[in-house]
Amino acid sequence: MNNLATRLEASAIEAVTEGLTQALSETTVATMKAQNFHWNVTGMAFGPLHELFQKMYEDHFEAQDDLAERIKALDGHAEGRLSEHLKRSKVEESDGHLSAEDMVKALAEDQELLAGTMSALAEVSGKNGDPLTEDLAIERGKVHEKFAWFLRAHLK
Repeated sequence: MNNLATRLEASAIEAVTEGLTQALSETTVATMKAQNFHWNVTGMAFGPLHELFQKMYEDHFEAQDDLAERIKALDGHAEGRLSEHLKRSKVEESDGHLSAEDMVKALAEDQELLAGTMSALAEVSGKNGDPLTEDLAIERGKVHEKFAWFLRAHLK
């Protein structure tokens, strides 16, 4: 029985792998940013934000593996260099010297960006006949939208 990846056209694999690589880069940078903020958050909301930021980076760390493994299933190269992720990512790193409120704002924007990246990946995957990547992207998009909601709730 042939697996899905071997049945896809080369152009489809290239398009989907490109989207996965973008998602991996942005997820990687977002992981480290959430962990950085977890370490450095202070103030009256320290407890709940410290916990939320940890949930985010732990979730994102697992997602990195899922995205990289899907790239490998499509016979692509899963980039592992942080320098390359930083070059590619639309999520920007932070030095962690922000107020708790600014950390929440920054992470909310990042989660919304990631949800958009996953939506674009789902669309590319669907158009190229790859329902497995499409499903992965849809599920990840839901997670990022939920994190964005949680973060925005702290700002009200």
